[in-house]
Amino acid sequence: MTATEPAPPLDAAPADEFSALLVGIQRLVRRRLRRATAEPRLRGAQVELLRLAMDSPGLRVSEAAEELCLAGNSVSTLVNQLVAQNLLRREVDPADRRAALLYVTDAAVERIEAWRRRRRVLMEEIVDGLPADQRDALARALPALRSVAQGLRDLPDRPDLPDRPGLVGLPGEGR
Repeated sequence: MTATEPAPPLDAAPADEFSALLVGIQRLVRRRLRRATAEPRLRGAQVELLRLAMDSPGLRVSEAAEELCLAGNSVSTLVNQLVAQNLLRREVDPADRRAALLYVTDAAVERIEAWRRRRRVLMEEIVDGLPADQRDALARALPALRSVAQGLRDLPDRPDLPDRPGLVGLPGEGR
């Protein structure tokens, strides 16, 4: 390679495979768990909002929108849907009567906890079936996976991402 030749592109294959595997694993887990559920299906964003409100009782709608990277009116729509299903309770913020505070209902807690238990059992069964070296590799990878998740949370909105291999945005991807 001479000084005038462009640098070879980075190998995007591991990052692409990693991303595809995460999406695929999540989809397969949801499908497996839905088969054992008689309750009406919740959309992904509804579940994310319930989990967030469960982990942060008294969360404001605006805070939920920021954390979920959604528009405020989209979160308001989700809130209305979940309130109608008796899974979320909305209360007026005493410090700012224009704002709403979000609390999950007992029915939501039961539903989320049952889902988490079933997911844990499913994933324990799969992971326990792996060879010991692969189980160890998964355990060693957890800190890196947490760092990836935190890096994605911390990354500012980037509509200007450069056009590089592996950075192809598909319509509706990740939403």
